[in-house]
Amino acid sequence: MPKNSRNGQAEIWDEQLDEVIADLSPKMRAIFSICRYAGCRISEARQLKADDLVGGCIVFRKATTKGKATRQVNIHPALKVVLAEVGLPTTGYLFPGRSGERPITRQACDKALRKVCDRIALRGHSTHSFRRTTLTRLSNRQVPLRVIQEISGHKSLQELQRYLEVSPDQVEDAISLL
Repeated sequence: MPKNSRNGQAEIWDEQLDEVIADLSPKMRAIFSICRYAGCRISEARQLKADDLVGGCIVFRKATTKGKATRQVNIHPALKVVLAEVGLPTTGYLFPGRSGERPITRQACDKALRKVCDRIALRGHSTHSFRRTTLTRLSNRQVPLRVIQEISGHKSLQELQRYLEVSPDQVEDAISLL
């Protein structure tokens, strides 16, 4: 069931993803690109600190992850470009809120994304669409589930599988193999 009024699962991004990313402010483009290329939750991306970018990796600290386990994800080359363009701070939060002492709020991120989605008439997408899209695309490209689990930080394969969208074409192709 597609997401509607905060209920259901977030839609997977299709070809419209690049248009949405391009229409965001540089700061929001950077934060959502982290979600896109690291498969993380918006709550994890918004709480990143300058110290969390280490040796070509993003470290998601256990204090900011839902699974309460630290994990790291390599920084994708396209993400490096986006982060360089925005000019991130070298200390403190990468995405500070108005006061500068706390990270940007989840609501501010959600509002920025909803504004773009409304403008181009997209329904069913949310901040979580980035995570679902990344994990589904990895699965569709035959990346082993255990590797995807390592990237996503899911504690079990059962939890991970709820994120992976299966298209009717994939089901039809599977049946045709019999």
